Amino acid sequence: MKKLKIGDLEKIRDKVRRTAVLRQGKARAKVTVHMGTCGIAAGAREILSSLLEDIRKKKLDDVIVTTSGCAGLCSREPMATIEVTGKPPVKYVDLTTEKMRKILNQHIIKGTIVNEYALAVGSERTH
Repeated sequence: MKKLKIGDLEKIRDKVRRTAVLRQGKARAKVTVHMGTCGIAAGAREILSSLLEDIRKKKLDDVIVTTSGCAGLCSREPMATIEVTGKPPVKYVDLTTEKMRKILNQHIIKGTIVNEYALAVGSERTH
């Protein structure tokens, strides 16, 4: 795996800004790709890039894509959390670009959780 350079980060940032819908309340789904050092080492950068490209190709302008740091389960990286409006969040683990593509098609587009990749359903937070 090649080393990550500042230019690479800038390209990722610019791509995310072009692709993601950042208008609060206008999106029906939010995808958070966990990009801590453990996630990046496990392939999260490739998953993020592939996801952004798939969203662009499908013209899904109502899906927000964001990143976060480590989710605390390094051995289960790469990970992503999917939040669909009106549904509990789902944390997916041990991802590949193919698994993320299936999650995009089944969960985000069709609304069906992909149980074989899901670690947890629901929020860790209480309000």
